[in-house]
Amino acid sequence: MNLAKALASVGGLTLASRVLGLLRDSLFARYVGAGFASDAFLIAFRLPNMFRALFAEGAFASAFIPMFNKKVGDKNGAGLPAGLAFAEQALSVLLPVLIVLTVVLEVLAWPVTFLLTLGFNDVNHEQFAFAVMLSRFTIPYLAFISLVSLLGGILNSINKFWVNAAAPILLNLTLIVALLGFHSADPLVTARNQAIGVSVAGALQLLWLVLACRANGVSMRLRMPVWNADVKQLLKLILPAAAGAGAVQINLVISTAIAAKLLAHGSVTYIYMADRLNQLPLGLIGIGLGTVLLPTISRQLGGGQEAEAMETQNRGLELALLLTLPAAVALIVCGGPIAAALFGYGKFDANDVARTAQALAAFSVGLPSYILVKVLTPGYYARQDTRTPVRYAMISMGVNLVANLALIVPLQHMGPPLATALASTLNVAMLYRTLVKRGHFAMDARLKRRAPRLALAAIAMGVALWFGQELMAPYVHGTWLVRGLALAVLVSAGGLVYGLATLVTGAFTRNDLALLRRRRAA
Repeated sequence: MNLAKALASVGGLTLASRVLGLLRDSLFARYVGAGFASDAFLIAFRLPNMFRALFAEGAFASAFIPMFNKKVGDKNGAGLPAGLAFAEQALSVLLPVLIVLTVVLEVLAWPVTFLLTLGFNDVNHEQFAFAVMLSRFTIPYLAFISLVSLLGGILNSINKFWVNAAAPILLNLTLIVALLGFHSADPLVTARNQAIGVSVAGALQLLWLVLACRANGVSMRLRMPVWNADVKQLLKLILPAAAGAGAVQINLVISTAIAAKLLAHGSVTYIYMADRLNQLPLGLIGIGLGTVLLPTISRQLGGGQEAEAMETQNRGLELALLLTLPAAVALIVCGGPIAAALFGYGKFDANDVARTAQALAAFSVGLPSYILVKVLTPGYYARQDTRTPVRYAMISMGVNLVANLALIVPLQHMGPPLATALASTLNVAMLYRTLVKRGHFAMDARLKRRAPRLALAAIAMGVALWFGQELMAPYVHGTWLVRGLALAVLVSAGGLVYGLATLVTGAFTRNDLALLRRRRAA
């Protein structure tokens, strides 16, 4: 499968989801603002998102997809039916675990919320009880999204990437409807309705995946739990993969808890809004590449195609740098006008915008490393090595905790995002070094030539945007149309300068353009 084509398919739908997510966040900022109500909802929303990243989309997918592909690709096996039989066995264990986990989390919502916030900073008993109530509303989302991850992993493995990539659109549409149709003058009521909407969206996502599986001939039966060698191996791989796949999320949870405890109300919201903007390129590039690379490399290694797997990793790293470097520079340089255009109206004032932009700049320092983690870890998971990434993730989490405590007082709301960025960069360095040391990855001549030139092109774009944003500043506070046009001009100008700079530096050549034209014609 053409890597760029598959990334475009996933990335296009992810782009639609992220744009809707920004619309949702803009409406949330307008109706709820930055204060205790917004912080409480975002903490409640962080809980299922954390477990989703750790166990569902992270650990489970990382362990399940290579084993599923091995079953399907086994020349002596039964192909897809053998893979689906294994999937049924996995479901037989996953479903009761999810039911028990959901019940336990509902019962323990108070201590879990306390751990996620360290009790908040200066809140009374009623306010904390409100945050616990929101957590109880969002917890069922964990079970729904975990089942979505299982079904999505199967569809990804048969090259139906778009179905799973489209699922998050339902989440954003549901929350947008809840904001438009059920907002209130009281931010607490609006926050409560958003929390209810989260679990409703999870049920809709699961329904979407079930219908898509049936349409693609994937049918699974519910059966009694099966405890065989394959299930034992799956569970053995899941536990270490949980921390490895969710390192960034764990770091964000640590940062959020420290901010909730030590900083003023609204700081959690600044960090969340900044992270949402940072997640736009991360979702388009990192998650898209990770979604495509893991099953692709798994199939290549399963077929003994070591050279092809190495080529796939090199091109994945090249694509990541091509798209990530300019995104990081743009978010650092233009964070102010971007945050103002998207969030700066209603209850979200100019001070909130400025602090969100500062947090965004700190997050964006680590944007390349957040995405490179998604590119490098499939090199481990495809070989069913989930222990090495978890070891490095634990080290990075320790660094994140220390950096949080060191930076949060002098840098306030910028401290936790910068700590997360530094920890993620260390994680990437360790992952890359070990892959090279084991002979599982080596930069080819093409990547060595292009990487520094892409960096130069991104810097040139950043210089142009630094001067261009001053011209756009008066227009990011107007109507929706004016704001949108201002952002479109900034993005288009930055893209044009970057494109020209890649040609001037030789990072992207005329031969590449000719090759792209021939592929499109074909």
